[in-house]
This record gives sequence, structure tokens and C-alpha cells, in this order.
Amino acid sequence: MAENTAFSSSGTEAITRTIDLEGKVPTHLSPDELEQTYDIARTAESIEKGDYKRIALQFPDELLPHSVPIFRLLKSRIHSNRELYVLADTSYGSCCVDEVAAQHVDADALVHYGHACMSQTSRLPVIYVFGKNTIDSSHCVDTLFEAITTHSSITDRRNVVLRYDVSYAHEIDSVVTRLRTKLPPHTQVLYTQIPLLTSPASSGPHRTSHGQQMARQDAQDGSSRSDASPDDTVILYIGAESLALTNILLTHASYEVYCYDPRTREGRLESGRTNKLLMRRYVVVQKARDADVIGILVGTLGVANYLPLISRLREVIKRAHKKSYTISVGKVNPAKLANFLEIECFVLVACPENSLLDAKEFLRPIVTPYELEIALQPTQTWTGRYVLDFEQLLKEQQQVSDSGRPTDNTEGEDEDLDQPVFSSVTGKYRHAKRYGDVNGTRERDPHDSSAVILRNQEQALYKMEDSAAAHFLQARTFRGLETRIGQDAPSLLEQGRSGIARGYADDHGETP
Repeated sequence: MAENTAFSSSGTEAITRTIDLEGKVPTHLSPDELEQTYDIARTAESIEKGDYKRIALQFPDELLPHSVPIFRLLKSRIHSNRELYVLADTSYGSCCVDEVAAQHVDADALVHYGHACMSQTSRLPVIYVFGKNTIDSSHCVDTLFEAITTHSSITDRRNVVLRYDVSYAHEIDSVVTRLRTKLPPHTQVLYTQIPLLTSPASSGPHRTSHGQQMARQDAQDGSSRSDASPDDTVILYIGAESLALTNILLTHASYEVYCYDPRTREGRLESGRTNKLLMRRYVVVQKARDADVIGILVGTLGVANYLPLISRLREVIKRAHKKSYTISVGKVNPAKLANFLEIECFVLVACPENSLLDAKEFLRPIVTPYELEIALQPTQTWTGRYVLDFEQLLKEQQQVSDSGRPTDNTEGEDEDLDQPVFSSVTGKYRHAKRYGDVNGTRERDPHDSSAVILRNQEQALYKMEDSAAAHFLQARTFRGLETRIGQDAPSLLEQGRSGIARGYADDHGETP
């Protein structure tokens, strides 16, 4: 057979194709470079000090070439009775701590390498090793000042909030020192020191993730940021364009945000595209408002408070008389979610950096928990405020519950549920499907024609209790292969084909 045809190829292209990684990582590093870049001494000291016996080493895909040398260096620095395990394929996003994979080896601690979202964990203590990307602190400060003076004035700013990618944490003190020499005396620098060792939520108070903190002033100044306002505050971000920067723009839409990319050595105003980002998210919110069947997509099993948030989402969806399904598919991709055709919208429960997905390739819209709560409000109101942090969402809901004030979802319970609903997406009225009891008093009519459906081809009846999946299956033209039990005689066993699909041994009478 020919090696390539119009319908198939040899498959060598998929094997030999070169993949460009974001941010080139050197393949080979000397022991001294590994020691300095990945803080081998600090990691070994933290392991010994914590007296951990079984330690998992979590690497993202781009750092896997360094996993074996790092493993050997750490093994030579710690006591022989301690076991190390390399975690290569993460269950969800590589920025999150994979506590599920760590539990498979019964680990009592985890070392996380590479970029991290710094979300609060729920079970294991974590030692963070971010790596050390190079940055010219002097050029960084000068470029940011030039960008600020081009669009506004720095003299009337009382606060400068400094945010940065975790890979530049080792140089942040130098950047802050140079920044203070450039600023007027009345301007203070607000920034967060990223912890290198964290404890699980069960062992202490919850810590808001680095991606969601507005930033606080360092301890030596000791003043509060409570008086920071968009009029006298500017946000500076150090790092490449990423989901972390997008989250900052969405959660701080009223602030001026300037970005400096150490790789390209360029600085620019980023907040100019905030309105466009919010408009895109508003369109997704309107699509979620039209959905009657919503899938709660579990995108993390390690971030603290994800279980209370899932319970909260189920309650909100039920109160809106919609149907919810909870789904866990690991790493999310369009092919996996396309299997759930009966679901009209997904809400993703994940860390802040993985909550925003570009849904262009997906069949159904994907929203965040905060966007879903906005979509399910009886009246369409959105001030532009944006929240991505689990703890903040739950805390605000708890405050509402403690105050005794009714939530937005309960204010419209007396409305006529049979009334048509206007869709901002299609521009037409539609009749929404209603699931569950209305105020706990509405009972399903036993004589309702939709109360029972055909269970299989044998004309067996099945009582349907608010099952969106059963409704969807009943409406489909293809419901699976017919069993035809007892109708067809069994056939004789025959020798099957051998080989691969592109060229069986007996295909067209040719032998490969």
C-alpha cells in the first residue's frame, strides 16, 4: 500500500512535529544552575524541618526534563528514610496543587514547581518553587514610569499597587526599592510577599490566593489599603500577558493597569481593553440566563471551599427552577463536554486562573460561579463588579444569610412561572422549562402526559422525576442499538481481521 493516501497518513507527522512552548525552558542545566534556579537547599531544609516522610514533586509539562536531576539532588540532601515521588500528569491545571495525585502515593507534603495560582489547599502542606526568570529591575521601573506619564500623571497618585508573576518573586524587593526612589514621598507602594510554604486550610485561617488579593502594603510601612480608590491608585503588573493579568483587569475594572513584560522589555497600558473583556463576559452571562439545564463542572479537587461552593451553586440553580448536573471530567476540552448534549450551559468550579475559558471552541457556554449568580437573578442587574475567589463569594452569601435579607433569587418567587421570558440573545420570548417544586407546594400531576416515558424498545414505561436527561433522550431520533433479544439466531464465529485500521492484513488482497 502507499504510505500516504487522501484519507489517511502514516502518522509520522504527529510524532516528528515540533511544539512551541510558551516561555522557552533550557533543556540542560548544570548542577549549580539547578541548585540556584530550583532552590534545592531551601526545599531540602523545609522537608527536613517539617519531618515529612513521603513527598510528592509536582512538575508542569515544560519542566519535566528537569524532574530527574532535581529528584537526584533532593534525594542526596535529605535523610534516606524519606521517599520522593514525581507527579508528571496533573489531574486539572498545572498551576493548582494536585492533591488527588499526591494522595495516590499517600504523600504527607507536596513540592510544587513552576507557575502557581497560590490557591488555598485543603489537605496537604505545600512547598513552592517558582523558578527564577531574569528581569532588569532598573529597566522595568523606568519603562513603567514612562508608560504612566504618557497616559496620566504619577504625582497625584497616593497608592501604587504592585502585582507580579510568581517567577519574578526573587527580584521583587529590588523592584520595590527602585520604585520608591522614583515615587513622590506621599505615594506608598502596596504589594504582597508570596509565601514559599503554605499549610492546608484545616490547620489555620484561610488565605486568599495571590491572584485575588488587591495587594497589601509590606509590614515595615504598616498602613492600611482601605482608603485605596481608583482615582488615586494605579496597578502595575510585572509579567507576560496571561490569565493572571486578565483576572486583574476583570476584578479591578475601575483601575488603571500597566503591564511590563520582562521578556519583550516593553510596558503598556492594559486597562484600555477591560470594557471589551467585560462585554464578552456579559454575552456569556446572557446565554447562561437562557439555559434551563446547567452542568456544574468540577475543575479542581484541591482548592479549599470547592465543596461548599458546589453546594451553593446547586441551591441557587434549584431556587431558579432549573436542573443541575455535577460533572467531573478532569482536564476540560471541547470533545469531553460535547458528550453532554442535554446540558445547555456549564459553570466551572476551578481556581481563579482556570475559571475563565475561551468558549469559542466549546459547544456550550462556560461561566464562572459569580456569573451564574448574576444570570439567575430575576432582574438583570450588573454593575461591572467581578469576583473570582471562592472564599469571597461564600463570605458574601453568609453575610446576606446572617443579616436576614432576602437574596435576589428569592425576591421573584411569587412571579408567574408560566410567563414567557425575553431572551437578550435571540431577541425573542421563550417558554422556560421549570424543574422542581414551586415554593414546595406544587405537585406533579400524575395524569400529566410528560410524567412517564418509554424506557426501552419493549414499550416499558418509566416514571420521570424532573429528569432533563430523560426528556432529552425521549426527543432524540436515535436512542441506541436495538437489543432484539430472542429475535435473531446467533451467528457462527469467524476469524477477524488482523493489523491496523489503515491497512489490514487481508485488505484489498494486499499484504503490507
